[in-house]
Amino acid sequence: MPFFRPVLSLAAFALLFFLPNRGMNAQDHVMVQLADGFDLPVGKPDGVGYYVYRGYTQNGHLGEDWNGKGMGNTDLGDPVYACANGLVIFSEDYRHGWGNVIIVRHAYRGKDGQIAFIDSLYGHFQKRYKKVGDHVVRGETLGAIGRGPNNMYTAHLHFEIRKDLRVGMARTKYPKTYAVYYSPRDFIREHRKIRFENRKVPTPINTFMKSNPNRLTVTKVEVPSLAPPELKAGPDAPLIVEKAVQEQTNPVNAQPAKTKSMWEKLLGIFGGSSNVKTEVLP
Repeated sequence: MPFFRPVLSLAAFALLFFLPNRGMNAQDHVMVQLADGFDLPVGKPDGVGYYVYRGYTQNGHLGEDWNGKGMGNTDLGDPVYACANGLVIFSEDYRHGWGNVIIVRHAYRGKDGQIAFIDSLYGHFQKRYKKVGDHVVRGETLGAIGRGPNNMYTAHLHFEIRKDLRVGMARTKYPKTYAVYYSPRDFIREHRKIRFENRKVPTPINTFMKSNPNRLTVTKVEVPSLAPPELKAGPDAPLIVEKAVQEQTNPVNAQPAKTKSMWEKLLGIFGGSSNVKTEVLP
């Protein structure tokens, strides 16, 4: 099965903000805790007691349907967990065959060393326990397995992972291919363990294209600059930097300019010469 590595680094994603018709605001970011790994969303962390009844197929079923091994509705009401640290960016009863849906945005360090982003979608909830703007950690309960709107399905969880952050609920507007989606189990298998970094990173929000009726409104944060810090001395500055700054602003070894004697000044006025050697100052 084809597999694409995540390519949306912070720098690459910043370029998207300046492309036309992307429907994104370059200043809309939230600081989100980096993921330290990805787990399965049921029977945490390894899916114990569950199986995939219907898997991901390109141009077909764009996620995985997780069912309890007891089959039927034996898993109705079972907990569904966040697959990784992230931010809830969508939470509502969307109806249209979906019912209650939650989408969580995740930031993680890819294998190429760059920060990348994905969305995980959880569909057909019986109950939702999280709202838009909630920060969640890996393994935190998002809701309970349901049967979709008007109990139209046998109880199960529909689970997707998207690499394109614009999709939201408007799936028909985007390719149904690996250009937009990951096979959830393949992605999680590749990212079960990620080096722990206790830090938050600026994560883009409000990226959905006309498909998110409950936009996330937050205080805007400034994306940290990648430029080197300005050279200035301070209490925590390295001694070599502090010394360099002192020499630039208040030279301690500079010699005062040599002044001319009265005889040298008179010679200068009348254009005379002298055997007295005068120093040419810079």
